[in-house]
Amino acid sequence: MRIGITGHQYLEDSDRWDWVKIEMNELLMKMRRPLVGITCLAAGADSLFAELILQQGGSLEAVVPFPEYEKVFPAQQRNRYRALLGAASAITVLEKRRSKQESYCAAGKKVVDVTDLLLAVWDGKPARGLGGTADIVEYARQELKRVIRLDPISRSVTEC
Repeated sequence: MRIGITGHQYLEDSDRWDWVKIEMNELLMKMRRPLVGITCLAAGADSLFAELILQQGGSLEAVVPFPEYEKVFPAQQRNRYRALLGAASAITVLEKRRSKQESYCAAGKKVVDVTDLLLAVWDGKPARGLGGTADIVEYARQELKRVIRLDPISRSVTEC
């Protein structure tokens, strides 16, 4: 099963991340094998997803939004990004668009295009910028992809 991820990079407290980790892990354990996780390796939901895919013996495919993507990570997160990128069995580096947001949107759409299912760690609010979680979920819906939403605010898991 090819599973993509989109979601928040930051949440208000670690309890919410703990909930996301437990729920995401349970969902992944129930999925058909072999697992292939497709991610842009952003901080937050993407990185957590990548680690769980690897822990469950799945393979990782990275979609890098633009060649200098590593530079967007603060120094303390860069090593995590490099380690996950190094664990990827396939890496697709997209051409840089006019803006970072356009690049993020293109990368999110690429993730959707190559997946059977999209996991969305999302509070249901509008995107804060082009290519945000809401935009990628809407694109997945337009493409008739199955989407499972993990809402860290209401602590609910729904198919949308």
